[in-house]
Amino acid sequence: MDLDRALAALPANPRIVIAGNHATPWHTLSLIDAVVPTYRLWALNGQHGLPDREGVVLETSFVGPGQRRSPRLSYVPSRLSLVPLLFAGVMAPDAVVLHTTRPRNGQVSMGVEVNVLPAAIEAVRSRGGLVIAQVNDHLPWTYGDALVELEHIDVLVEADTPLAHAAGTPIDDASARIGELVAARVGDGATLQAGIGAVPDATMHGLAGRRGLRIWTEMFSDSVLALERAGALDREVPISASFLFGSPELFEWVDGNERVEMVRTEVTNDPARIAGNPAMVSVNTALQVDLFGQANASRIGARIHSGTGGQTDFIVGALHSTGGQAFIALRSWHPKADVSTVVALVDEPVTSFQMSAIVTEQGLAEIFGQDQREQARQIIEHAAHPSVRDDLWEEAAELGLA
Repeated sequence: MDLDRALAALPANPRIVIAGNHATPWHTLSLIDAVVPTYRLWALNGQHGLPDREGVVLETSFVGPGQRRSPRLSYVPSRLSLVPLLFAGVMAPDAVVLHTTRPRNGQVSMGVEVNVLPAAIEAVRSRGGLVIAQVNDHLPWTYGDALVELEHIDVLVEADTPLAHAAGTPIDDASARIGELVAARVGDGATLQAGIGAVPDATMHGLAGRRGLRIWTEMFSDSVLALERAGALDREVPISASFLFGSPELFEWVDGNERVEMVRTEVTNDPARIAGNPAMVSVNTALQVDLFGQANASRIGARIHSGTGGQTDFIVGALHSTGGQAFIALRSWHPKADVSTVVALVDEPVTSFQMSAIVTEQGLAEIFGQDQREQARQIIEHAAHPSVRDDLWEEAAELGLA
């Protein structure tokens, strides 16, 4: 089917779901934006370059840098595990735009980005909508839920362009200390939720000497490849993730690698599935934590910064896992805002709470299983920056925590 003819058949003001994160089908999106005057563009963690003009509403349940300050942002709060329910109900898509490999044996692979796309494809096909695939030889071939039958795709668009990739993240002293503290709590045979950034990289670096580790995560980057090369991973167990982002070397490693199993979000982020993994270790971060062990990872000054994402899914799942642990890891002092990240009481909506521990470069504060006064003491004495501890003790007294 011709793309222009397919787009002309869309209803007025359609909802168009595209591959997000760093797998955005930029070429095809530009073709769509040129001929569809008004539409709702749904993308997870939308990057810079998304069409941001009158007539386009930027929809998402996890805000990225290309959406964050737009006056046309429409943020829909939802845990990522529940986004597929939105597509099946109140936010049904009219078109889905994928970024895929070239077809092989009647299939394409979505490569580095699976996430909520399988659910979007099912939802749009159930109502006779449109599925478009941007074909790119640079995309690695991955398996599992990344595979899409060619018969489910209406239009193929050629666009052979290099993928975005992540430069290595320097591990500063604070991140190294946080990673060291978390890694010390992780034993052989644990299952890891691995993210991207200096703290997750430092944590993974500290686990290179472990053996029999497993990966069950929303996303992963080069730190997982480093563990594989160190012999730390259980090679009898698939590496399960919903999307990935990293170096060209990482993309080359996952290309055709049957050990890497790409899994749809409602499975990877299902707290019950997460809990089924042995000794599940979840490491997430936050903008602020307070003396009640509450974390704000979503908002700055009431403005949405990111979203709930998968943090709640993985904290709940990890705590229900046999031997599981859930950590919130962050610096004790925000370098850009020049303020303490540990406050008496968060004044923004809470993203998560009741984690196993809060970890900063100052130390590790035990949370789960402690009464509220002991939680507050742990946070003040072991996680907060020394310059704010006296103030926090005064505020703790006013809150009945001291």
